[in-house]
Amino acid sequence: MKVIFTLSAMALLVACADTQTVRDASDPQAGFAAVSEGTQRSAGADAAWAQTAADVAAIEARAKALVVGKTIGPDTAVQVALMNNRGLQAAYADLGLSAADLWETALGPRPSLELSLNSTSEAGLVQSLEASVTGAILDLATRKSRTHIAQTQFRQAQLEALSETLALAAETRRAWIDAVAAFEASSLIGQAQETAEAASELATELGRTGAMNRADQAREHVFSAELAAERAKARLEAQLAKEKLTRLMGLYGDSAGYFVPDRLPSLPARQPESSTAETLALQHRTDLAIGKLELEAIAQEYRLSTQLRRIDGANVTGGAELTRSDGGQTDTARVLQVGLDIPLYDTTKLSSRRGALEYSRAAHELAQAAVNARSEARSAHAEVTGTYSIARHWREEVLPLRREIDNEALKSYNGMLTSTFDLIADARDGLEAQLATAVSKADYWRAEANLKTVIWGPPVGGDE
Repeated sequence: MKVIFTLSAMALLVACADTQTVRDASDPQAGFAAVSEGTQRSAGADAAWAQTAADVAAIEARAKALVVGKTIGPDTAVQVALMNNRGLQAAYADLGLSAADLWETALGPRPSLELSLNSTSEAGLVQSLEASVTGAILDLATRKSRTHIAQTQFRQAQLEALSETLALAAETRRAWIDAVAAFEASSLIGQAQETAEAASELATELGRTGAMNRADQAREHVFSAELAAERAKARLEAQLAKEKLTRLMGLYGDSAGYFVPDRLPSLPARQPESSTAETLALQHRTDLAIGKLELEAIAQEYRLSTQLRRIDGANVTGGAELTRSDGGQTDTARVLQVGLDIPLYDTTKLSSRRGALEYSRAAHELAQAAVNARSEARSAHAEVTGTYSIARHWREEVLPLRREIDNEALKSYNGMLTSTFDLIADARDGLEAQLATAVSKADYWRAEANLKTVIWGPPVGGDE
């Protein structure tokens, strides 16, 4: 019987692994500190990574305590979403997988175990048993380079996790604005509907006395009926907008028992000043940082490919062979086997060309992303200042004039100088002015939220 025992170089490789990298990558929360810090700095909220059932239960309890029975603001909505959105938690798993890849690479390649059983006797008894542990020269020689690449990819994964987090924060803040704006519109229509219903009832009474014919009565009634339909639609839109916010916050059942304000905050007292958004975007955008790391990773991979072309396919097996003859005598011999796959073609030029093209493509994509970021920042700042001016014009110019018209129309009506129909027409115009003012205010708050988004990452939904 023959037995081969092999002592691989793998044990030495593992011993030489970067212990600090292994320690960092093996942490269950590896890389999340950078995500949490970036989230706090940009979104003003705390991110949380739930990896156990206990973590999930604790987060759900905290989210419930923040919202149930309360009227929540945008900051609370964002905080709950960043803790409780399961889609974001799934995205964090990609960060964990990247850490696991780095951990595995830093530890070094695993040995390959081969067993061979041979029967040489007529009786079919096993006469030979061979066992070998094989390690590749390729893995031994390139572990350091591959670890550097894995570290770069891990940093990319951290930035991608941060980008996902900031995108959710921006979407949640916008959803809160949309929900509150919808409830504000519903409230304004409701107020107008009360006036219309009173006028409709008055028209009915005048019709009974013969002071108003059926055609004029119908005109009064139709305005009230139209407003009822508009209010029903506004209520539905508010319900759907709130449901989207609930979904982003990961709430359901009893935990969804929260409220949002009936109206958006008033405009700031002062118009936004000249912005440095363009400069800040170039400094902080996650997509630009990911693009820079992509260039670094491509360069590292093609430096590694140069090494691979020299030693690709090489492997080594070393150990000792123990052989026992039928007579009972045992012999020992050293074993060293080296294999090398020889390529049929010289692909050096092809690989170099491919590397240059991939690097060039990534460089151009990064340059275009920088151009887009600058443009998006300028557009976002222009949108903030523009929507502020429009909203302020509606609030300070149009709405006061419309209210003056309504007041004078009411005085004329009370003095029997104008008809009910004219009063209702003025009321309709007044409602449209109020709704336009509310819409312009919502546009400003959306623009203000978007300006923050473009500084830290691509706008929600990409180029728009």
